Amino acid sequence: MRIRTLPAATALAVLFSSAALAATTPAYADSSKILPVRSAGDIVVDSAHQRVFVSDPAGGKIVVTDYRGTVVQQLTALPGVAGLELSADSATLYAAVGGDDAIVAVDTATGTESARYAVGDQPRSVAVAGDRIWFGYGASGYGDLGSVDLTGEQPVITLGQATRSWYGAPLLDAAPDSGVLLAGETASSPSSLVSYDVTTGAPVRLAATTAGSFIRDVAVTPDGQNVITASGSPYHHPVFKTADLTANGSYASDAYPNAVAIAPDGTVAAGIDGWYDPDVYIYRPGATTTVREYDFPNTGSTSGSDVLAASGLAWTTDASRLFAVTSNSNDVFSLRVLTSPTKAATAVTVDAPATAPRAKKLTVKGKVTSKVPLPAGSPLTVTRTDLESKSGKQLPSTTVKSDGTYSFTDTPTAGGKVTYKVAYAGDAEHTAGSGSDSVDVSRAKPALTLTNNGKVYSYGADVKFTAHLGTTYKNRKVEIWADPFGGDKPNKLVKSGTVNSGGNLSVTLDLKRDTKVTAKFAGDARYQPRSASSTVGARVKVSTAISGHYKKKSTWGHTYHFFRKSKDPLFTTTMSAYPGRKQRLTLQVYYNGHWYGAGSDYFALSSTGVSKVWLGGTHDTGWRFRVRSSYVNGSSGDTVNSTTHGAWKYFTFTS
Repeated sequence: MRIRTLPAATALAVLFSSAALAATTPAYADSSKILPVRSAGDIVVDSAHQRVFVSDPAGGKIVVTDYRGTVVQQLTALPGVAGLELSADSATLYAAVGGDDAIVAVDTATGTESARYAVGDQPRSVAVAGDRIWFGYGASGYGDLGSVDLTGEQPVITLGQATRSWYGAPLLDAAPDSGVLLAGETASSPSSLVSYDVTTGAPVRLAATTAGSFIRDVAVTPDGQNVITASGSPYHHPVFKTADLTANGSYASDAYPNAVAIAPDGTVAAGIDGWYDPDVYIYRPGATTTVREYDFPNTGSTSGSDVLAASGLAWTTDASRLFAVTSNSNDVFSLRVLTSPTKAATAVTVDAPATAPRAKKLTVKGKVTSKVPLPAGSPLTVTRTDLESKSGKQLPSTTVKSDGTYSFTDTPTAGGKVTYKVAYAGDAEHTAGSGSDSVDVSRAKPALTLTNNGKVYSYGADVKFTAHLGTTYKNRKVEIWADPFGGDKPNKLVKSGTVNSGGNLSVTLDLKRDTKVTAKFAGDARYQPRSASSTVGARVKVSTAISGHYKKKSTWGHTYHFFRKSKDPLFTTTMSAYPGRKQRLTLQVYYNGHWYGAGSDYFALSSTGVSKVWLGGTHDTGWRFRVRSSYVNGSSGDTVNSTTHGAWKYFTFTS
């Protein structure tokens, strides 16, 4: 179930090469990739080939990934495959395939099945101890131990070696090159933990104890002296001496422990099945407090975070990576690659003033925290990002004090948002870490004006707008935007450019609607952004024609249309068109030297802006009348133009 160490000389070579690589290769960030599985049974790491193997009992396969979590192969037709174990030389992967009552050997170099051993009923776990492959097998309510001896010319399979009754197939583990096999009860509460001496090939029971309820994982330390268990309770990871299974301390974790993995150097990863607590607790060799904890994110659809799979942790031989199999509330499984897990996480806080005047000294302070405190004098890099250094400018470094705090001063030359980033590069015991905070540095307010505000123009008039920009630092560019009234016309950039020597930029617009014109200055390192607006009106184009008269004559100071009293006048209005627009037709009568209202009403315009209205009824002779068409902002059905009155048209009736 666990990774195996390499021979001593090879292990030293690996460690030395790792150290050399660490000096030249950038650290990789933690990552996660979705696994194409329906369940998770076990995980092992093949450091020799940089491969990770994850068994999927429900899917009947083993998924193979690289160190980035990318799937490179899927070994199928393995129904109920659960426990996995790697040979000491990393050449062979052994898998307990319960659905086929077999132990299957896989060549790790090629990813192909190299052997298959028919064994007892439903093998669940597999371990290498002594000179044999050991497996726990048996259906619910019955469990036992078996072995495969590969030392002779033909494999020898021996069943029924437990020397006691198990409630189900026991979970097995052994230290590399060890003659002691540990077996844990998975199907009962309390759960038994039993040790066997297997040096002679026939297991001899050494000791037994209870280890919580429903053991989920068992891991023997690389030196073979201790075994750590993970079970539903207690809410920590207890440690027992393998010699006699007496208690030998514990690793603090939290509710529902379900996984444990031990790196060749003795670093312990203790995992739990917890929604709202850290999921993995990392302990350096001999330590009683964690050096690091991992709390997985929530990728599902409930409030709880992703959870660790039982037996779902595995180390690389150099402890540079820890792999974890997780699942979310939607039963989506992922392989999480946790890099530098043995290093203490480094957190950097940065506290800068909320506001500050430009060109004045300010103080930035903060603190660096880690489970392993940084030594006083540890260097921190400081980077300032502002409008003049958008990619960041390196400032003099600062150092950590004995209490983890630091401070430095700076005089920002640019205004606006100024961000200070403080970073620690990391070392052999600490991860890199950084933090940042921003200051709103003052900038002067520039002068910016725009002509024509409040003016009203005839329909289609060409109107010149001039923006004037006062003193600035470097930026002399101005944009002019025009936003015609009405939802069908967007706000549009009509001109952009550098102001002339007088600070002016002009544009001429063809006004056919009321329009808000805005000049915008984006600001620069010493002057803040500014805008100025002018709202101008545009009248409609309107005319009224009278028809049906028998003559026109200039009289009473105007041109009059003469109608027989038996004839109804037709008033035809033509107006700038707009959807849903109406025109107001007003009639007046002249009496005793004054014009008096004789009625008005709104009439719809066609899509081309035409309205025809007949004046019916009894027409009395001798009276003078006048009529006009108007667009009234709001009352005429829209608000995109300014109120406009057409010219009066005069008429009278005769016998």
